[in-house]
Amino acid sequence: MSTGPLAGIVVIDISNFVFGPVATQMLGDMGAEVIKVEPPEGDPTRGIGASRNKGMGSFFLNLNRNKRSVVLDLKSKAGAQELRRLLISADVFVHNMRSTALARLGLSYEQLQGAFPRLVHAAAQGFGAGGAYFDRPAYDDIIQGLSGITGINAASSGQPAYAPMLLSDKLCGVYLAQGITAALLHRERTGRAQKVEVPMLETMASFNLLEHLADGVLQPTGDAGPPWEGYARMFSPHHRPLATRDGHISIIANTDGQWRRLFELIGRAELCADPRFTSIGERMRHIGVLYEAVEQGLAGKTTAEWLAALQAADVPAGPIHSLEGLRQDPHLRQRGFFREFSHATEGTLVMPDAPVMFSDSPASIRRGPPRLGEHNAELLPGTEAQGAR
Repeated sequence: MSTGPLAGIVVIDISNFVFGPVATQMLGDMGAEVIKVEPPEGDPTRGIGASRNKGMGSFFLNLNRNKRSVVLDLKSKAGAQELRRLLISADVFVHNMRSTALARLGLSYEQLQGAFPRLVHAAAQGFGAGGAYFDRPAYDDIIQGLSGITGINAASSGQPAYAPMLLSDKLCGVYLAQGITAALLHRERTGRAQKVEVPMLETMASFNLLEHLADGVLQPTGDAGPPWEGYARMFSPHHRPLATRDGHISIIANTDGQWRRLFELIGRAELCADPRFTSIGERMRHIGVLYEAVEQGLAGKTTAEWLAALQAADVPAGPIHSLEGLRQDPHLRQRGFFREFSHATEGTLVMPDAPVMFSDSPASIRRGPPRLGEHNAELLPGTEAQGAR
């Protein structure tokens, strides 16, 4: 039984890959009833990663819990009609199609608005309407390059590099889930549904520039001015996990008090009076030499010794986890973060728990990832032939 804050909300999701499914999985975790509409060949991610059964790859499993699956060929007249039947009782429609393809199927916001006035229409798209790139295909690597993510890596390490994760897809999915919930709240207050668009480039550029616009925020848009150089602390060669006697550690001191205690711990109490380090502004201007001094002070003790000392001194610090280390993290283990779920066909699955916690309407994992078309007979009687495989 659904208990989350979105219990009773019905989401029809025709998106695939990562961006849209991340958003709809979040909505499902928060109680929404998510119906995943797939083409006869299924979401392409069904074929990625290890699997116990065909079409149930590990990549798909971790993006599609709390959903039901139906198979429809939306290019056929019958498939389009069945989708419209689903939309009658839906609150949200999610897609990641380009506008021209969506319109050909009769599924644009303008085409649906009259028949479904309470339907929130949510678009997971690459680029916003009105711009030079609108309706171009977009994937994570392309967006990381365009939004400056690879460029700031080049400024830091000397070589452009992608973040070693599907950063744009996943983060834009979070923005899309937030946009959908805001549109639902607006509908409840006003009775009016609307279209929600989350363009990847604009979203990632905005996210990147939260700190890296830096002094550019003071520069008028029409003024060429000096080049935008970003947040200097991130580009110091010493801004990295710092070496201890037997490994590495993360340390981040922010306040004057934290820095004072850190200087004392590493045996450099005289730095407390150094004018280069007495205020946050001066520390940012001399960040390279500051980090270098800290790392030199860490060389004499082990990571475990430093973690204990830093915790006792209330200086924020943490170990450097590998993926395996993350699985063994004591906090996550005590929280029961890694959940075991018994799937009807795939056996025991291990999944990260829903991270957002609600005191009165807890999120939950209620359904395992669906087999392709598993719920055709339940949701669309008469289409069973396209069902589970």
